[in-house]
Amino acid sequence: MTRIKALLWDVDGTLAETERDGHRVAFNRAFEACGLPWRWDEARYGKLLGIAGGRERLWHDLQTRDDAPVLADERSALVASVHQKKNAIYAGLVRDGGIPLRPGVMNLLRQCREQGVRMGIATTTSQVNVDALLRVHLGASWADWFSVVVCGEDVRHKKPDPEVYQRAMQALGIGPLECVAIEDSPGGVAAACALDIPVVVTQSAYFADATIEGAVAIGPGLGERGGWRPALRAPSFAGEGVNLDDIRAWCSQMDTISQYE
Repeated sequence: MTRIKALLWDVDGTLAETERDGHRVAFNRAFEACGLPWRWDEARYGKLLGIAGGRERLWHDLQTRDDAPVLADERSALVASVHQKKNAIYAGLVRDGGIPLRPGVMNLLRQCREQGVRMGIATTTSQVNVDALLRVHLGASWADWFSVVVCGEDVRHKKPDPEVYQRAMQALGIGPLECVAIEDSPGGVAAACALDIPVVVTQSAYFADATIEGAVAIGPGLGERGGWRPALRAPSFAGEGVNLDDIRAWCSQMDTISQYE
């Protein structure tokens, strides 16, 4: 089977359903705390997810509002204030247990540690948000689980630009065919594929129906064995999810299976 030296994890939508249950809720509460009448419903936020990065989404949204500040300095100050409050609120939501890891994620994390497969975080979200999520689920020493953590502050260009994956691979000292990216969105897939990194797509709430190009496998979640393309063997016991051998098998087929829509 294909030898995999590292798994590179996206965060939002991949490790947890943070977009729908966390970031969107936190933004709306931050708007309210700042005395703003704005609210992002699920449909609006889904469209905004086409823009990588929460701060960038906020900037984009301001440009569509007649009641937003006109002067650039005022807009910049408002974005900074709302985003800071949003991150604090998001951390509270996570601490209160409102954002669990997606099914199958913890099992795969543990399997990587047991088998000596290094792991990395490659995300466009901020370090404070990654820390808030993983501190709850992996403990205060969560960073020990990962050989590299690359967040939005660490890059000049966010996904679909491949910079975050380029930096992660450089830090690990590996090539694209020695790692696998775990993603949920078209932008994240595009970022990894730009460097020829194999990608496994675990569909999230906001991207369940998105067209994905270039993945080696696409499925409903790491906690399930049904519904994947290419198909997985039948489970040997109830509750079994995707494992490292499955990912290795998908990667071994890369020359013949490269795209699903």
